[in-house]
Amino acid sequence: MHLLTPGPIAINSATFVGIRIAGIPGAIVATIGCIFPSCVIVSLLAWNYFKFKELTVVQGVLSGLRPTIVALIASAGLSIFILAVWGEDGFSTNPQTINLFSVLLFTVAIFILRKWKPNPIYVMLGSGIVGGTIYLMI
Repeated sequence: MHLLTPGPIAINSATFVGIRIAGIPGAIVATIGCIFPSCVIVSLLAWNYFKFKELTVVQGVLSGLRPTIVALIASAGLSIFILAVWGEDGFSTNPQTINLFSVLLFTVAIFILRKWKPNPIYVMLGSGIVGGTIYLMI
């Protein structure tokens, strides 16, 4: 029996091991056990942030972290862009390796975002639906 579960490797592994050992209840318990510690830590950090957010030290630390967060998000976006345009092999100077549909879809999405300024989530959702539909038809 082959099983696929969505999500990162740790959650996939927990779900897979849980289902092998105790079936569906085991998968649920193992997945919750994998997620729960992160939820507790994030909740504690959020509680501490709201408690101490007015301190200048906290504001200084957060100001220092902003450029790093922007760089991480930009790096992830660039990786996804390269994967969409050039595929698994990565960036190439050969124009024949470019996925023109992906470039067109990206260009249209950027144009819509700049021209009408809709919620980016809706543009991403629409792009995913259009892209998925086209790729299923090909």
